[in-house]
Amino acid sequence: MIEYRRSSHTIYDIKYHVIWVTKYRYKMLRGKIAERLRDLIRQGCEARKITIVQGSVGKDHV
Repeated sequence: MIEYRRSSHTIYDIKYHVIWVTKYRYKMLRGKIAERLRDLIRQGCEARKITIVQGSVGKDHV
């Protein structure tokens, strides 16, 4: 069942598709850099109560 968010006058379910790309698509998101980036994204989303439905870190984009 879909979980809808509710407020006093609304019911909603908002999903965003976000892509972040490195400058000139340099393939630098590997190893420890990719792990650290993934951890930072998770921490930021957790702090703002954002649920990540699906995510992946490629060599040149997130």
